[in-house]
Amino acid sequence: MNLGFVGLGLMGTPMAQNLIKAGHRVHVWNRTPERASALITAGAFQAESPMEAAEGAEITIVMVTDSPDVEEVVLGEKGILEGARSDSIVIDMSSISPSVTRTIAKRLSERQVNMLDAPVSGGVWGAQQGSLSIMVGGQREIYDRSLPVFDALGQRSTYCGGTGMGQVAKLVNQIIVAGTLAAVAEGLVFAAKSGVDLTAVFNAVTGGAANSWQLENLGARILKRDFAPGFKVRMQAKDLRLIQEAALEMQLPLLTTTLVHQGYVAMTREGLGEEGTQAYVKLLERLGGVEVSS
Repeated sequence: MNLGFVGLGLMGTPMAQNLIKAGHRVHVWNRTPERASALITAGAFQAESPMEAAEGAEITIVMVTDSPDVEEVVLGEKGILEGARSDSIVIDMSSISPSVTRTIAKRLSERQVNMLDAPVSGGVWGAQQGSLSIMVGGQREIYDRSLPVFDALGQRSTYCGGTGMGQVAKLVNQIIVAGTLAAVAEGLVFAAKSGVDLTAVFNAVTGGAANSWQLENLGARILKRDFAPGFKVRMQAKDLRLIQEAALEMQLPLLTTTLVHQGYVAMTREGLGEEGTQAYVKLLERLGGVEVSS
């Protein structure tokens, strides 16, 4: 399958690599062209613009940071819209606003170009291993046509409904992930302040009802003082902002998420934006005057 791929960050690069490994012909573009060098060596083709990446592509994938970035590479000058052929598909795998997604999809449809919103969960590790969970919104027929791409990128893809519903599902994911990690961090800080053996506590709670992916994986990293990013603090802050904006549109109070969002805003201000989300514990450590370390 001929594919375009726009956005070669921590997530996009390994995702494009997996598409090449699956036998697809991939034209790649990134704002910083040198980020594409390893992919070119692996068999990708360098595009000079998002428009060029989309020319001749059956499917063009977007993996950039935020709503304005998607609007720019899809609708802007020399954007995907200018190069995409009729009845091709644009799959936005970024995490952005559901309402912005619907606006972009409408603009594409005016040129007979189809769109799916398909944000992912699983972080850099999932992108590298091709084990992402993919949440998809758009027309079911277009989803079915895109399954070879999703199968190369993820362990599971789930059709969630019409345009924007993939983004809604991702925001649900982030509400649960961020709230759970905040609780993990608070629990470990509480344990450290109490003076209990942290390894013993970790082993005890991972064997009970408190266990979760966040505890097993990011809790373990906290104990090792490993704050390398699988998903960055600044990206989580952005997703939590999107949740707050969507909730405001619905007049829906989200009490826990609002508090956790403020924590991520504070972390970003304190210079922790490039660290992994498990660095949330550092905020609590500063407030509590204690360090979590096994």
